[in-house]
Amino acid sequence: MTDPAEARPPHGRCPDYPTALGASTPEAITLLGHDLADDIMGTVGFGELAFWLAAQRRPTKGETRVFEAVLAALADHGFTPTAIVTRLTYLSAPDSVQGALAAGLLGGGSRFLGVTEDCGRFLHEVLESARGPLPDDDAGWDALALTTVRARRAAGAFVPGLGHHVHKQGDPRTPRLLRIAAEEQLYGPHLSLFAAIGRVHPQVLGKTLPLNGAGVCGAALADLGLPLELLRGFALLARTAGLIGQLAEELHRPVANDIFLSVDRANRSVAPEPH
Repeated sequence: MTDPAEARPPHGRCPDYPTALGASTPEAITLLGHDLADDIMGTVGFGELAFWLAAQRRPTKGETRVFEAVLAALADHGFTPTAIVTRLTYLSAPDSVQGALAAGLLGGGSRFLGVTEDCGRFLHEVLESARGPLPDDDAGWDALALTTVRARRAAGAFVPGLGHHVHKQGDPRTPRLLRIAAEEQLYGPHLSLFAAIGRVHPQVLGKTLPLNGAGVCGAALADLGLPLELLRGFALLARTAGLIGQLAEELHRPVANDIFLSVDRANRSVAPEPH
C-alpha cells in the first residue's frame, strides 16, 4: 500500500495543474491561449466563446451560426416545468436568484431539455454500429432509418426526438435548423439520419409524429463534433438565458403566486390509499 506521504509533492514544490482555459497573473488574464482583455472581450461573441471553450478550437463562422441557432432554439419554450419551478422558487426565496435558476436547470431531464443529449447519443450509436460506408443519398438514409425505427419498435422503445406535446403538426424549429445547417454545409450524418427518421417512421408506427426541436438540436450539435457527454450542458446553457428571462418577467409581471394559489385553493383532502 502506498504511503500517502509519498504522493505529496516534494517540500516547497506545488503540483502542476495544466489548463488551456483561464489563467491569471498579476498583470494579465489569458483564456484559450489569448489575452482575455485585448483579444477576446468585445471581439468574440458569447456563443462563439462557448463553442471554443468546449471544443478547444475556435469555430468557423458557419459553425458559430449553427451553434447559436441551437442556443436560440433551446433558450425558452414558455411555461414549461423548468420555467414554472424557477418562478416558484423565486417566489419562495427572492433572496436566492441562484437557487431559482438552479431549480429550473435541475429539471432538465429526459422529458425536457435532456432530449437534446438523448437524441444526439442515439443517432451516434446508430451511425457507429452501421455496417459498411454510410449512405450518400436519401434512399440509403431512408433504408437505414427504417431499420432503426423497426428495431426500436421491436424493443418497445421510443425514438428520441420524435414527437412533441404541443407541436403536433410540426415543430417550426426543426426545418429552420436543417436549412441553416445545409446553408453552412454542416448538414452531416446525424442530421441526415434524423431527417430520414422523420420521413420513414409512419411506415412503422402507423402515424406521423413531428421531429422535435430538442432532437434536431442534438443532431446538429453532434454533427459539429462537440462532445456527446456535453450535449445536455449546451441545452442547459441555452435554457439559463431563458430562465433569466422568466425571472425578469416575474419581476414586473408576476404569476408565481397565482400558480401557487391555484393549486393551494384547489386541493381537497382524501383518504390515504395504500400502495
